[in-house]
Amino acid sequence: MTHDMTRQLTGIIPPLTTPLTPEADVDTASLERLCAFLLDAGVDGLFVCGSSGEVALLSDAQRAKVIEVAAATASGRVPVLAGVIDTGTARVAGHARAAVKAGADAVVATPPFYVAPHTDEVIRHYRLIADAVDAPVVAYDIPSATHSPLSRVVVEQLARDKTVVALKDSSGNLDGFRSYLSATADTGLRVFTGSETMTDVALHLGAHGAVPGLANVDPHGYVRIRQAAAAGDWATAAAEQERLRRLFTIIDVADRNRIGFTAGALGAFKAAQYLRGVLDTPRCADPLLPLQSGEIDAVRGILEREGVEVVR
Repeated sequence: MTHDMTRQLTGIIPPLTTPLTPEADVDTASLERLCAFLLDAGVDGLFVCGSSGEVALLSDAQRAKVIEVAAATASGRVPVLAGVIDTGTARVAGHARAAVKAGADAVVATPPFYVAPHTDEVIRHYRLIADAVDAPVVAYDIPSATHSPLSRVVVEQLARDKTVVALKDSSGNLDGFRSYLSATADTGLRVFTGSETMTDVALHLGAHGAVPGLANVDPHGYVRIRQAAAAGDWATAAAEQERLRRLFTIIDVADRNRIGFTAGALGAFKAAQYLRGVLDTPRCADPLLPLQSGEIDAVRGILEREGVEVVR
């Protein structure tokens, strides 16, 4: 990623779902359609192989295919970020090299997990990743998945020595998010919220953008929040955010006695994309179980209630 492209790390950067065929291969036609759908809506970047992209469940070959398709479809119009998420430094560095080779403009990495790293070890992890690739590194804080939160001290150090160029905060801790912004205000670090329901608040606090999974379903809504925030029209931003908060309830339609949280949430995103005509099938990666027809009908009802066009 060029210096100019690094400055373009701003605004709405959806973490794309990974469309799959009924046989669980990457559905390249649906992925191209999804990228075009998001770009046409006016998003500012594409983030593939993240949590919404089921990165932990994809093979290395599937990761590479997703990045290749997204990079080809974006064709330099917006930055393409690729998750290189794995347990430890050697594996992450390998994923990072493969991602850059496949066309990623920047790589996105969590702290090490499964192990219990010390602060100095987390900093070393990111420095070694940065040394492994000629591409910007984005830090990703998602303690609900890694159980290894990024502390303010770590983020500030990584920002000051330019090891990472940006941070995606999916901690859900608004006070912590504010502390990241305060600690790195003079470093040039680009700070993004991963929250679907606090995008307007994060932008008001000074965030550089948002990486909301729900933008897979309604990218236009998040672009409207970005536009309203840029105009200082916080009432419009809040009203749009409230509508998206109601839309986000699609993640709660699945019977959690039958499937887990991830299958319910990502299954709802994919069901909504299927209903909108973006994906050919709402299949999730194994071992996640699919939503049932009644649950998909419930997703349709919420989409229609909140003014989101469906074609199925």
